[in-house]
Amino acid sequence: MRLPKIGDVAVRWSRELPSDPSSVTLVKDAAGRYFASFVVQSDDESLPVSDSEVGIDLGLTTFAVLSNGKTIDNPRFLRRAERKLRKAQQMLSRKVKGGKNRAKARVKVARAHATVADTRRDWAHKQSTMIIRDNQAVFVEDLCVKGLARTRLAKSVHDAGWGMFTRMLEEKAARYGRAFLKVDRFFPSSQLCSVCGLVDGKKALGVREWTCVCGTVHDRDLNAAMNIHAAGRAEWLNACGGTVSPAA
Repeated sequence: MRLPKIGDVAVRWSRELPSDPSSVTLVKDAAGRYFASFVVQSDDESLPVSDSEVGIDLGLTTFAVLSNGKTIDNPRFLRRAERKLRKAQQMLSRKVKGGKNRAKARVKVARAHATVADTRRDWAHKQSTMIIRDNQAVFVEDLCVKGLARTRLAKSVHDAGWGMFTRMLEEKAARYGRAFLKVDRFFPSSQLCSVCGLVDGKKALGVREWTCVCGTVHDRDLNAAMNIHAAGRAEWLNACGGTVSPAA
């Protein structure tokens, strides 16, 4: 890549450019890495129509449970890197402020955090692409992430990256011609029986399985995902002018 007043610079390309760039912006992050951001013309291509739809219940024990029964494990990238991060932070705290060694230690801490963030982002991209590719419509619960991040579960909530994941789903759905909808956060997805429709009341987080009065034994997360799918689908079809109730 040739830059004005600098000359030719070696670049590790993450992907091929879809067209000739009109401009480029260089960015240096806290870890001392340089990134080139290009402005290009790109045409979105819709994916082939799929017959599948899915509701997604996000959680901490399991990152996501889909209404079709599939589950996505929580990789816990931050938790797995805590020991390395703690050692790097300890080394930084022992350096004299204003010294060159402290500056080097600060970069090491930034690189350790950047590795965690990059790994989480790459994983979220792969999972969101898979879901958008396989389903014509995707429905998720509109979680109040900022509120949950102020509780005792703050570290786990930040580590899960729910906001980034749902944002990727929404952006890719718009890009590839899929439907994406958020169900109201006050919708009782964990309290509602997906079979008979009875609202069974609030349940502690430790309750992972419950039995409805109709005799159906529910897995808490799968039942919530099925309710999110039903509620999202009804709102989606209603907005499109379709028939909400199933045919008799």
